[in-house]
This record gives sequence, C-alpha cells and structure tokens, in this order.
Amino acid sequence: MSIYAIGDLHLSHQVEKPMDIFGDGWANHSMQIETNWRQTVSDGDTVILPGDFSWATYLGQAEEDFLFLERLPGRKIMLKGNHDYWWETVSKMKGFLDSLDINSVSFLYNNSICEEGRCFVGTKGYDTENEKDAKIREREAIRFGISLESCTGFSKERIAVFHFPPCNNPIFIDMMKRNGIERCLFGHIHGYSDKPVEFESDGILYTNVSADRIGFKPVLI
Repeated sequence: MSIYAIGDLHLSHQVEKPMDIFGDGWANHSMQIETNWRQTVSDGDTVILPGDFSWATYLGQAEEDFLFLERLPGRKIMLKGNHDYWWETVSKMKGFLDSLDINSVSFLYNNSICEEGRCFVGTKGYDTENEKDAKIREREAIRFGISLESCTGFSKERIAVFHFPPCNNPIFIDMMKRNGIERCLFGHIHGYSDKPVEFESDGILYTNVSADRIGFKPVLI
C-alpha cells in the first residue's frame, strides 16, 4: 500500500470553467488525470489532495466532480484550497457524500489523518503578508495548531499539508520545526516557478504537487 499526492485538480464537470485557457497543457486535463491515476494508484493506496479540487461554487455543483473522484482507485484525503468555494462544514460535506454513496473521501480540516505509519496534518494556509490579512493568517495558524495537537503522541513520521506554500511563512515554518516535521506538501503554484517541484529549506523537504507541475500524475510520497 502506497501514499500519493496530487493537488489543484480544478475539476468542472458541472460548471463551465475550461482550464485550457491557461495553456495547451490543460487541454482535457481531467482525462489526463484519470488515465495517469488509474495507471499509478491501486485500490489499497491513499491519495492526498491539497486543495482546489472543484470549480463549483456550491456543494451541489460539485456532485459530478466527487463522483468522478469516487470512481478512481484508492482512498482520498482532501484539504481546502482558495478556490474551493463549495466547501461547507465537515458534517454537511460528509452528509452530502453519504447521500451519493461516496465513501472513499475524507477531509483534512481541524484534524489529522494517519495512514501507513504516517500522520498527515495541515490547513489551507495563506500567501500574503498584508496587515489587513493578519486575522486570516492567525486563524490558519490556529487551525494548523489544532491539527498538530490532534496527533500528539504519534511516534512515527508526521507530514504537513498546505494549499498555499508555507515555505515563506515564518509562523508555519516555526510550528513545523518545533513539531519535528521534515516533509511538507503544497499546491497552488502553477506553471513556471523559480523553485523546482521539490526543494529543501530550513531542514524541511517541500514538494509542490499542483497537477500541472507534476504532469497530472499522482506522485509517490
């Protein structure tokens, strides 16, 4: 059993949001994702999804995107992204998935999830230093703290998951270092970047798993 990650699927099976406006590489991207996923992931595996799953505005508009995901192999662990406007309370989302008989999706939100001797902790994060956004950054730090506390006593590897890259945020870096986290997954960054897909900073190995940055193929963690 293996653990993979892929973020920023930006699915739009019910809403009109073609992604190829961002480049030819995005043409038929959901088909690329499905093909690569089925060639890579097995039923006993787990896939981490660090945000921007669907372009839906409301939960009901994400139905076809969730059914698409349910048909793919493996268990899926999902984090909130900045474009996941459909995101509701966890109880409402679980109820929605239950109504569709979807049972392969879990939400990483104010909690932690352990798989294969690893404990995944995380939150959406934030990507600006504007003073007006201080309350948002504080809220995200609190959520990350709650996630960390929920796996206190877990003696094996803990992996941080964010949507926004946390590598320039001293608060998140300090929290990861104080909690012995040496591996971090994130998404959000598309196309060209001055940083490689995988890099090390402050003793933490960061991996950008945005779908287009990894060829729309889940990467092994």
